Amino acid sequence: MKGFALRLLLPSLLALMLSGCGYNQLQEQDEQVKSAWAEVLNQYQRRADLVPNLVSTVKGFAEQEKEIFIGVTEARSRVGSIQVSPEMVDDPAAMQKFAQAQGELSGALSRLLLVTENYPQLKSDTLFRDLQAQLEGTENRITVARNRFIAAVQAYNVTVRSFPTNLTAKMFGHGLKASFTVEDEKAISAPPKVDFGK
Repeated sequence: MKGFALRLLLPSLLALMLSGCGYNQLQEQDEQVKSAWAEVLNQYQRRADLVPNLVSTVKGFAEQEKEIFIGVTEARSRVGSIQVSPEMVDDPAAMQKFAQAQGELSGALSRLLLVTENYPQLKSDTLFRDLQAQLEGTENRITVARNRFIAAVQAYNVTVRSFPTNLTAKMFGHGLKASFTVEDEKAISAPPKVDFGK
């Protein structure tokens, strides 16, 4: 009888201990990080999808700017070649590679938009203005998504490092997650200049 009561009591005690150990909180925050990362990727993909249309529109007006077009196309290709997954947030080197490729694309887009200053007829083209507005909106969405991701990673990392959840995190293999950082974050977080003297 004593052994039977112990077998009933032990799982209950274990469940009670686990409920206060932070395991569920770690799982919830891990999912929040993955969700925020998915939104970051979604917005970057939206920007990458705009690039071909933007390049072809500008190309129609500025054929002699082939070097700029090649730079944008190559930067977009590098972004597309990076294999992204939710697990990427656990790999600081992969996050840095992703951030670097996105930074290169931002720089190439800025150079492309700067070239358009020399073509007044392009600035008045409706398709170009629509693409320009979409790009500006997308850049803003990228900034918001990145900020949400950074906040989710911060909350998760604080939980992983705080007592007593740090014990649970170690027990179940939860480590710190890499945040989104870039060498010149100020430069790439600002949307490209899109004021064409309207």
